[in-house]
Amino acid sequence: MLMSSYKKTAVSVASAACVCLLLLLLVAVQHHRAQVGDAPAAGGDAGARSLLQDAARGGERTKKGFSAYFTKLTRGRREVERPAGSPATGTDPPPAEDISAEDIFIAVKTTKKFHQSRLSLLLDTWISRNMQQTYIFTDGEDVELKKKIGSHAINTNCSAAHSRQALSCKMAVEYDKFIESGKKWFCHVDDDNYVNVRTLVKHLSQYPHTQDMYIGKPSLDRPIEATERLGDNKMKPVNFWFATGGAGFCVSRGLALKMSPWASGGHFMNTAEKIRLPDDCTVGYIIESVLGVPLTRSNLFHSHLENLQQVSRSEIHKQITLSYGMFENKSNIINFKGAFPVEEDPSRFRSVHCLLHPDTPWCPPQVAF
Repeated sequence: MLMSSYKKTAVSVASAACVCLLLLLLVAVQHHRAQVGDAPAAGGDAGARSLLQDAARGGERTKKGFSAYFTKLTRGRREVERPAGSPATGTDPPPAEDISAEDIFIAVKTTKKFHQSRLSLLLDTWISRNMQQTYIFTDGEDVELKKKIGSHAINTNCSAAHSRQALSCKMAVEYDKFIESGKKWFCHVDDDNYVNVRTLVKHLSQYPHTQDMYIGKPSLDRPIEATERLGDNKMKPVNFWFATGGAGFCVSRGLALKMSPWASGGHFMNTAEKIRLPDDCTVGYIIESVLGVPLTRSNLFHSHLENLQQVSRSEIHKQITLSYGMFENKSNIINFKGAFPVEEDPSRFRSVHCLLHPDTPWCPPQVAF
């Protein structure tokens, strides 16, 4: 009799536990439906009914019911929590803003002595397709350049020296001309950069131009350390990241307008003197140290300070800027067999251009990329 009582008690306890568990499960289902606005989640009511039926039929099927239900519940929650319009894995994110090349102000910094050796190459290649959004900032008058690009050839009247002051002088003019233009993005490059404008537009479209965006690649593996001169012989140490001008960088209009007290008119050169650093460092100082906006890094920008041979042929069309130069008496260039031999195209820019734009009249016939 005693043993029978124990068995009845055990059965009662087990039954009560099962009922409690099912009640808790139903409460969880109702709570989940309330969170998603009473929309039927994947497996919602059907999963609960299935689970109740399995529980009534016994132990093993109950376990399977639990597993199936929570799998469906998790899948449903993921679908609900995914932001509207989020792409599937492996696809490009949708643009945050629909922009075109005409929305970008591309400033090319050069000096008169490089008009033939460097600038002519850019005019024949990427600038030829982007005349309306490209502005050349130099330090001397050039009648031939004016014929090719008109008012977009801007004599800054800055020194031709490659000094901190001369570089900052040109950057100050670049900034003011961009503000006057009303365009959405300011992008600075040097005269040894090839710009893939098609990829640049695609990349910048991921960010609203009204937000604070500073995009580029640092040339250092740590923040630069400088001394800010406060006046009255007082100084303060500062450190910040900056995007190297040798690879190019972009600043949204929303952020550029905030830079105005330190960059507009003659203020940029005054700011540069406070930290005694060149133009690209000064841009980083204003944005990161003064305004507190972090650099958004992009490995799609390239300067001659890095090993350009690491950029493979299959990835060229994805890059925003490329460069060329010399390192330890060796050419630092994109390493691929292009439309022209290295002797005819030492920078590889003509070959890159024909790879990206095979319809260019002077490009030899080849398979389109």
